[in-house]
Amino acid sequence: MALLCIDIGNTHTHYGVVADGQARELRALATRKLDHPSEGLGPVLDRLAAEEPGLEGAAFCSVVPAVSRVLGDILSGHRFARPVFQLTADKRLGVPLGYPKPQEIGQDRLANAAGAQVVCGAPAVVIDLGTAVTFDIITRSRGYEGGVIAPGVDVMRRYLHEQTALLPLLDDSLEIAGAIGRSTEEAMRIGTVIGFGGMIAALLDAVLAELARRGEPRPKVLATGGTAGILERTLHRSFTIVPDLTLRGLAAAWRLNMPSA
Repeated sequence: MALLCIDIGNTHTHYGVVADGQARELRALATRKLDHPSEGLGPVLDRLAAEEPGLEGAAFCSVVPAVSRVLGDILSGHRFARPVFQLTADKRLGVPLGYPKPQEIGQDRLANAAGAQVVCGAPAVVIDLGTAVTFDIITRSRGYEGGVIAPGVDVMRRYLHEQTALLPLLDDSLEIAGAIGRSTEEAMRIGTVIGFGGMIAALLDAVLAELARRGEPRPKVLATGGTAGILERTLHRSFTIVPDLTLRGLAAAWRLNMPSA
């Protein structure tokens, strides 16, 4: 089975073709350019139509409802004559939802829960590092329980610039030479890079401690998302980076919900 999987985020949309449990051509484009005639998803669909004759359909999740409608227009406009599946809280994930209001769970978080079940099973903690940082906790006793939402590293950098008169807007670099900044930009970069890692570590420690107090087995920790690589330098805990976790979760949910899958 080859399946086009699309994860529509606030800033970036990630996509890839998932086959045999792995995503290939894992790429990203700016969500605001999703319908751009030359830089958006349309040309990708045209290319896949020629290169992937065995493509069975498309599965997507979205945290931007208006862009979900745009995606529908793109698929129709490019004659994507295959089944299209959107992951929502009423669909089967392979993981029970032990959450009071499942409809409030972001679709990307649902996909991450399904992906974690495929990658390592329960218990698991998924840390997704995008515009926002989300923690999703899956336990053996309750399934998907919920998690944590915190600002992503880009949000931290933009906030410093937007809420102050003199602090500049940093570029995307995450490189730092040490813990003492010798310029304004260097000081800001240290604050965001090391501070961000410290925030993630504190949140993870709190989650693991709560699970331990409840007698839950120690979970596997998975990281995904655009800035997951920062954790390799700042999070001194055991974890595994799975770049295609969300897309693999979408493919797993497709198999559970689509009659022809």
